[in-house]
Amino acid sequence: MSGAAGRDCAGSGATGPLGPVGATGPAGPAGGPTRPAGTAITPAGTGFKDPSLRRSLALFRAFRHEQDDPAGCYTLLARDAADQIEAYDGLLGGRTVVDVGGGSGYFTEEFRRRGAHAYLFEPDVRELGSPTPNGTVIADGYLLPLADAVADVTFSSNVLEHVADPQTFLSELVRVTRPGGLIYVSFTNWLSPWGGHEWAPWHYLGADRARARYRRRTGRPAKHTLGENLFAVHIGPTLRQVKARDDVQVVSARSRYWPFLASAVTKAPGLREFATWNLLLILRRCHP
Repeated sequence: MSGAAGRDCAGSGATGPLGPVGATGPAGPAGGPTRPAGTAITPAGTGFKDPSLRRSLALFRAFRHEQDDPAGCYTLLARDAADQIEAYDGLLGGRTVVDVGGGSGYFTEEFRRRGAHAYLFEPDVRELGSPTPNGTVIADGYLLPLADAVADVTFSSNVLEHVADPQTFLSELVRVTRPGGLIYVSFTNWLSPWGGHEWAPWHYLGADRARARYRRRTGRPAKHTLGENLFAVHIGPTLRQVKARDDVQVVSARSRYWPFLASAVTKAPGLREFATWNLLLILRRCHP
């Protein structure tokens, strides 16, 4: 049972556009279609249902070309993520979305394309794309330069495995989300076949060995180093910690990319650490 059992976590409308400290420009286009918070819709942007085999195959094909066609890969992934948010929380038009760790800005730009007031906060300037989305803020994900309860949606895609203290990072996402607002968090768990990132699946034989193999094969050093910018995050402990919190309700815990049994696989201890591949958490902030 969630630690938030009995708490009021329902949505209650939307905030207006925020003015983040250190922003370099406006948030992007406002307006567009609106829908009351908490009203689910059927995802339409990608043209296929979630979960479905067709959707998963399209994503897996895009992942294969991440290095040679990052724009194609991440544009599709951004559309898919926006569809997921709208399925749980209604249309993004007019909503305030905070994207933490969005790097090259594909997610932020997709949210803006749908009419959201979207803001990108990125701690590592090396991860930013070119051109950088207007209004991007370089900021520590543990200490966002935002007031409390300013976002309708906080979004973090594949960031949790890159922070040393995931629960503190999650607490900061919760802090800036308004009561009733949605928190979208996904991460690649360590024992996933993709857990070692560019040196996967050889991380099963040890991180040092996997990194050395990557350098021999490619002639360049690996981007990620375990314990520095990549951490062994596991599904079981993460779920227990999140469910014990009294400030959020777990709306969904599921495999982000699986075409079948997306929620069921996360309920199988042991198996879920290998089979989930990437865990998606949909959380809703509870009212004080």
